[in-house]
Amino acid sequence: MNLDLTGKTALVCGSTQGIGKAAAIELALLGANVTLIARNEEKLKEVTAELPRKKNQKHRYLVIDFSKTTQVKPKIERYLAKYPEVHILVNNTGGPAGGAIIDADVEQFAQAFNEHVVAAQTLAQAVVPSMKNAGFGRIVNITSVGMKQPIVGLGVSNTIRGAMGSWAKSIANELGKFGITTNNVLPGYTTTARLEKLNENKAKATNKSIEAVENDLLKDIPIGRFTAPEETGAVIAFLCSPAASSINGTSIPVDGGRISGL
Repeated sequence: MNLDLTGKTALVCGSTQGIGKAAAIELALLGANVTLIARNEEKLKEVTAELPRKKNQKHRYLVIDFSKTTQVKPKIERYLAKYPEVHILVNNTGGPAGGAIIDADVEQFAQAFNEHVVAAQTLAQAVVPSMKNAGFGRIVNITSVGMKQPIVGLGVSNTIRGAMGSWAKSIANELGKFGITTNNVLPGYTTTARLEKLNENKAKATNKSIEAVENDLLKDIPIGRFTAPEETGAVIAFLCSPAASSINGTSIPVDGGRISGL
């Protein structure tokens, strides 16, 4: 199986913690040069220093705050002016706040759409020319199982994830002939800071202990535990490898079997 990414360059968004960081590490282990993208420069420096360099890779970082949509295009263009080769793009942005969808402000939808779909479109337009020149490209979107099975209490997130899925399928159909694949990875309940925060909020709202909230979630997971970020990172790295060249336009849950559909 060819998993070698030596000589390939990957841009990984939201990569200072959780699944994004795990994906960046796995890609580096396969030999890729990794550029981390996030908004906190100090954390970016720390994680960049942690990345494996067994194949003498050059890892970099780029500061972008996806909540400030207007800065995405100029920053990625300045980066590409210095480092034009990009073979892999991992889109990953923090999920919208929880709550009943009927209570969500219209502005929440607009902001989330900009941070996820508009940002992904902006980055793709910037890096796809390089992928076409190389005859090799991978776009992987880290979304949520809410794309396939809406999660109660995450109405805005469910809506935006669905839009992201449609965007990904459309671009996959257009770019496949150039050797560029586009896929979605759908994390379930994963041991990240976001899950901790959601559980804390639910515990307060229901007057339950955090342990009780976690146990309620575990009842719906056939493997009986939450997923580790590294497990999801490994799936992302595989989709970026030469071995996954025929996987295109798919949405792959990494949720321990939580989704009830086939």
